[in-house]
Amino acid sequence: MNTTSALNVDSAKPLQFPIPANVYAETVVSVKHYTDRLFSFRITRPQSLRFRSGEFVMIGLPNAEKPFFRAYSVASPAWDDELEFFSIKVPDGPLTSELQKIEVGDTVIMRQKSTGTLVLDALTPAKRVVMISTGTGIAPFASLLRDPDTYEKFDEVILTHTCRDIAELTYGQELVAALESDPLIGELTGGRVTLYNSTTREESARMGRITALIGSGKFYSDLGIDKLNPETDRIMICGSMHMLKDVKELAESLGFQEGSLSHPASFVVERAFVG
Repeated sequence: MNTTSALNVDSAKPLQFPIPANVYAETVVSVKHYTDRLFSFRITRPQSLRFRSGEFVMIGLPNAEKPFFRAYSVASPAWDDELEFFSIKVPDGPLTSELQKIEVGDTVIMRQKSTGTLVLDALTPAKRVVMISTGTGIAPFASLLRDPDTYEKFDEVILTHTCRDIAELTYGQELVAALESDPLIGELTGGRVTLYNSTTREESARMGRITALIGSGKFYSDLGIDKLNPETDRIMICGSMHMLKDVKELAESLGFQEGSLSHPASFVVERAFVG
């Protein structure tokens, strides 16, 4: 793991291509590489940008006349002065093949609209919310976990994070470990957030896909909780296409109903990153 320290954003590097119309051009202020597959970065936040915690934006690089944009969940909460993102590295990806090379002072471009389904307003109130993620699907939950509104709406938060290897769990572990010392929401989170990790390839203390762990009952016995119930629980899902399908079917089999901003209900799924 290595981190590039934040520098003065006035030292932004010159651009090879002009910035397209109607997009934000923001400066990279820090970069952190977790593994050869995963990294996070933070950029300056446009003064006019407004978003709900859990939403995503379209980001790209000013490296072509017609830049390629990809949906990225904002991992920082809506109150943060900067924007954080958590990304996978794809060697031949149209964006990530270059995005993984960014350094402090580089420019990232972003379309001006935010959207997404993993928002608190799409859920009705309940006692507990379970945030189910695989890989970089943890990003919107990183935003929500640092939003005071999450703790106004729910008494308890369970975050599940499943990855192939142990090192890929580090981002989520650091996120949850830092919550109680957070100056804004630390006093709200004490004893209310539980992280439930598993790996699917490298041997670890807990192996298996989250759907298998829930289906077998191990999820419940490990946490000492009752079976997920639409009367008391809410579910938020973000990650691989296979996981989304399986957890959606599981939730519906338990009586949960999919919600939206226009019709809040008991579970929500983010499909923007599938395909």
